Amino acid sequence: MSRFSGPLVAASALALLANGASAQNIRGLYLGGAVGAIWQEQDKGSAGGDSFSAKFSTGAVGLLSLGYGFGNGLRAEFEGSFNSSAVDSARVGNSAANGSGRYESVAFMGNVLYDLDLWLIGIDTKAVVPYFGAGIGYHIGSTDAVRLSNSTTTISSDDNGGRLAYQLIAGLSFPISSVPGLSLTTEYRYFMTDIDNGPDIKFSNSASGTSRVQDTMFSYHAVLVGLRYAFNAAPTVAAAAAPVAAARTFLVFFDWSKADLTDRARQIIGEAASARGQGVTRIEVNGFTDRSGPSDYNMQLSVRRANAVAAELVRRGVPRNEIVTRGFGEENNLVPTADGVREPQNRRVEIILK
Repeated sequence: MSRFSGPLVAASALALLANGASAQNIRGLYLGGAVGAIWQEQDKGSAGGDSFSAKFSTGAVGLLSLGYGFGNGLRAEFEGSFNSSAVDSARVGNSAANGSGRYESVAFMGNVLYDLDLWLIGIDTKAVVPYFGAGIGYHIGSTDAVRLSNSTTTISSDDNGGRLAYQLIAGLSFPISSVPGLSLTTEYRYFMTDIDNGPDIKFSNSASGTSRVQDTMFSYHAVLVGLRYAFNAAPTVAAAAAPVAAARTFLVFFDWSKADLTDRARQIIGEAASARGQGVTRIEVNGFTDRSGPSDYNMQLSVRRANAVAAELVRRGVPRNEIVTRGFGEENNLVPTADGVREPQNRRVEIILK
């Protein structure tokens, strides 16, 4: 029940971020739930010269959400929430006053959110995914025996009403690797309503004989923790022993997002060059990546890895015209994984002697 000057409306520019890359995207339906604490903003008002303010104790909030991820970082969800907080202290005019009662409400919101991609600055998005967003919906609030009073003035409310509501959201999700699709979430929210059609408060001044009824606003800050489950997350296959290389095939592995040859990689390439003997007329050098990072970037990275291996083969005496290089990007994983997973065995080049 705050007297702020206007609603906070979310900027529609969220949609412009859809073209950005995301290494940990939700595709399809997901379900979420969270609980937390709210700090309802101080209620202030005046009528006929009677001013008042009420402070609220820390309250509680819980919510459930059903959403859909579009696979490009954007998510849309429908959410239902409930919150409650009690009057802690009050002032009427310039004097302290008795304060009692509770404020409770439910809200039904439509939210648009965007998962940020920290992949490009070297942060493992399998560990943490920041997100932000905004929502708009309908809020039904009720005041339960709210009463502020001193010797001359009584301000009371025992009413309910519905109105438009808005919220801003910023959070972090922490994927739980042992359960594909499950993430722990932490969030900050700012929630605010329009003033029209909310619970009424009634002013009554026994000294002047005046009274007035007016609508109220409602706003709070909240911190929540919860769980979110994406239904279509592919199970992560545990990487056991490295696959046995086929005859006349050599595997060269790479560090994440790198095309540089390690000492071990150069050793394997040397073995392949030495194995080129009688009857070998063609050497295929095929580059691959894991499924973390944008697909177009991974395609280019796989080509760079293949070219690096081919250059080392030439340096060791293999004629360049015998070598065919190709990049396959995220295709043909040795270890099937969900999108966004960093899998060392998928970051490879295959040298095939034919």
